[in-house]
Amino acid sequence: MLGTYYYHQITRKTIIAFGTLFNQIYIKHKDADNNDYSELRVPFAYGPTQKFLARIEQQANLNKPVAMTLPRMSFEMTSIQYDATRKANVTQTFKASDGTNLKKVYLPVPYNIGFQLNIMTKLNDDALQIVEQILPFFQPSFNLTVDLIDSIGEKRDIPVVLNNVSFTDDYEGDFSTRRVLIYTLDFTAKTYLFGPIADSTEGLIRKVQVDMYSGTNTSTAKREMRYTVEPDPTNAGPDDDFGFTENWDFFNDSKTWSPTQQTDI
Repeated sequence: MLGTYYYHQITRKTIIAFGTLFNQIYIKHKDADNNDYSELRVPFAYGPTQKFLARIEQQANLNKPVAMTLPRMSFEMTSIQYDATRKANVTQTFKASDGTNLKKVYLPVPYNIGFQLNIMTKLNDDALQIVEQILPFFQPSFNLTVDLIDSIGEKRDIPVVLNNVSFTDDYEGDFSTRRVLIYTLDFTAKTYLFGPIADSTEGLIRKVQVDMYSGTNTSTAKREMRYTVEPDPTNAGPDDDFGFTENWDFFNDSKTWSPTQQTDI
């Protein structure tokens, strides 16, 4: 199996799905009469915290006339680790269809992907507004439905677990130093990685036949009935809307009686 090229983009899809959870966070500011006078969608991007802190601390110059504004959110993938608690038999396979052909797929391997979400603000109230819009949804997990393999329509619920919340306040320093409050939230996404998908050599089962005998020894026992079932139409695919044709053949010394029944699904 090693050396066979495949790329399902599962890790990339998991990163994107995690990021979409937090790209619609807003904060509001109120005046002395408790009326809203501003509403801001919090900017959100992928990258390490140190990168954004370095931009925040830079002074405005000709090349960068405007310093980075706060509040701001960022996230990054921090780890990927095998999860033995969700291990399944790796040699087991299941059948799936790409709409035309039947495919053989090995059971996926469970992996945990670690994420870190950073909330950077100047005011503590801004940070608290953001945090309160996130924490209630994780008790301690939130399920994301991710289309892991497009070709066979393999969708799975990926639990995203909130592991820890911490914060730092860089308020010490002279008056020229910008204050930055940083809330850090650590998450684990329990995803699955799939191996290569192969064409099934077994093909589609289009006819099932069962013979029933009067005893367990088929060499001496009398055959009493045969049950046969086929799809209708017989050339139906796994994703088509089709029914079944069922047939019972009853055997005795003088004749064979064959009633047929049509079953739709």
